[in-house]
Amino acid sequence: MNQFGYVKVTAAGHQTHIADPLANAIAACEMLDQFHESDVVVFGELSLTGYTCGDLFGQQRLLDQAIVAVRKVVEHSQDRNQLVIVGMPLRVHGSLYNAAVAINRGQVIGAVPKQFLPNYQEFYEARWFAAADGSEPPVAEFGELGEVPFGIDLLFKCGDLVIGVEICEDLWMAVPPSSLQAGAGANLLVNLSASNEIIGKANYRELLVRSQSGRCLAAYAYASAGPTESTTDLVFGGHCMIAENGSLLASSERIGAAHCAWFEQSHATADIDLQRLTHDRQVTQSWLQAAKRFTNEFRWIPFTSSLQSEGANRVVVAQPFVPREDGELHARCAEVFGIQCAGLAKRVSRLPAQLPLNIGVSGGLDSTLALLVAFKTCEYRGWPANRIAGITMPGFGTTSRTLEASRTLMKYLGISAEEIDIRQLCLDTYKSLRHKPFGIDASKMELAEFVSALQRVPTAERNDLVFENVQARVRTLLLMNRGFVLGTGDLSEQALGWSPYNGDHMSMYNVNTSIPKTLVKFLVKYVAEHEFDGEVRQSLLDVVSTPISPELLPPDQSGQIQQLTEGSIGAYELHDFFLYHFVRFGATPRKILHLASLAKFSKPYSAEEIRATLRTFVTRFFSTQFKRSCVPDGPKVGTVSLSPRGDWRMPSDAEAQAWLSDLAD
Repeated sequence: MNQFGYVKVTAAGHQTHIADPLANAIAACEMLDQFHESDVVVFGELSLTGYTCGDLFGQQRLLDQAIVAVRKVVEHSQDRNQLVIVGMPLRVHGSLYNAAVAINRGQVIGAVPKQFLPNYQEFYEARWFAAADGSEPPVAEFGELGEVPFGIDLLFKCGDLVIGVEICEDLWMAVPPSSLQAGAGANLLVNLSASNEIIGKANYRELLVRSQSGRCLAAYAYASAGPTESTTDLVFGGHCMIAENGSLLASSERIGAAHCAWFEQSHATADIDLQRLTHDRQVTQSWLQAAKRFTNEFRWIPFTSSLQSEGANRVVVAQPFVPREDGELHARCAEVFGIQCAGLAKRVSRLPAQLPLNIGVSGGLDSTLALLVAFKTCEYRGWPANRIAGITMPGFGTTSRTLEASRTLMKYLGISAEEIDIRQLCLDTYKSLRHKPFGIDASKMELAEFVSALQRVPTAERNDLVFENVQARVRTLLLMNRGFVLGTGDLSEQALGWSPYNGDHMSMYNVNTSIPKTLVKFLVKYVAEHEFDGEVRQSLLDVVSTPISPELLPPDQSGQIQQLTEGSIGAYELHDFFLYHFVRFGATPRKILHLASLAKFSKPYSAEEIRATLRTFVTRFFSTQFKRSCVPDGPKVGTVSLSPRGDWRMPSDAEAQAWLSDLAD
């Protein structure tokens, strides 16, 4: 097993020669040569004879030739470190079974019979085959190949990989055999199928595969017969799929899909991630409880495989929190806003009628998104927009660009607007604390003199946490003293502890609490382009293009933002990528580095930059848990949340060394 837990799986449909097993075996071997790097290759139902043989299944010659065909595949697999699964009719103690036959390194290592035989409409399987129910003989005779394990109680194991097998109709049942197999430990479920094409069936078939993989917290490989199987009244589409925990990883072309009318082979290949599946099973206690209730006993059949895939076939999304630009984009964005607005509406419903919703509007991304959510909530509930009390509080680092954005948004959204210059309050606080910002003795200075002195501080010497924190906490003081405060901090800032404790870290309700920075930016841009026009749209787009900054340090001589968050801690695009894989899947730092090497980010990052940023992420994530231990309420929107009341419970004083050592060169 490779260090990252990947297994390369191929679901394939070879050219079918109906009732010509040897020709089918040759076709299967040709496809095996194409996929020699796959750890597991599964073909369709009755692939060695063809599914549509009908009463020819009663012919001894066909059954004898099927044994010859399986020997051909066995010989071809002698020097291959892979598990090959083919379909064939198999007679055992006088009964004929529709069976899946597992082959590994020149041996048949097991055969699994089909349990549920369709015998309705176009299907007549019960005319030829016996339905397996567990009472079958435990072994099957394969002529010169000898006796092999046979039954519905077989699981195939290689290291951490455990494979369960079912056949076509088995999946469509109320309790598919794969559910019992997964409960017993199978993490890759394979299905040999011959599912014909009719209108609308493909979508339902895909839904079955995805949902079963999700229900079983497993990977699912589905291989179906293709158009060369088509005969008489039926057309087969060659629909091959691989899913993992509810997500479709790979899918083949399919007869009936747009611009697809004929092909001789179909296939889908994907790298499944066993470590992800193990993590999800481990943390989903209800799934473990259900698995314990399955009393079915299984025989475990060992096999060998190289299992050396590095995940190159796996699509690694660079911005996993951001909706894809496809047909679901609008629905996903509407869903996010709907959840945020519903959470805020419920909290506000418990407040005295007409109590203002106070929000600090900075002209930055986070406060802009929170303002938009508040505006939409008022719109949905029929509350006047001026119930929102927007307060912009320029300080020593505020630039004209963000200040104008704040003013424009508050004006054109029609909310109550107020502007409070906090600089004098902050200066008075420095004096009370006897603090000398950047070494400046401001004890006898007026505001104008102090501002002038700040401008003379060299850029390299502008490091003063007290100077920054006082501004953040003065803003919170002014907001809190007015009543209900709507928080603006996002999930990425929580992960990194990038907020002053009891500054913008605190509020009465935070609608952005589970929205990471990359999604905040995307949502503001989306709203600008789809909900507004004119000056509001331009203002929102300007917010999106403004460099991310807390604006707590003085701007440069030209009035431009000097304090760049990403210049200090690294790109949020990287941090959000790390956060997703660290929290959602429990990935190790070393695996996260590997995943990052496969992702296509918005711009190129060197390996050294990615490693350094990940080190920053791990260090800050551990050291700032104490801030997350007391974050305000807020709506959970996605699968990753850091609420101490829900998704993330972590000691404030945990050591990061074990994770940091995994980043050693």
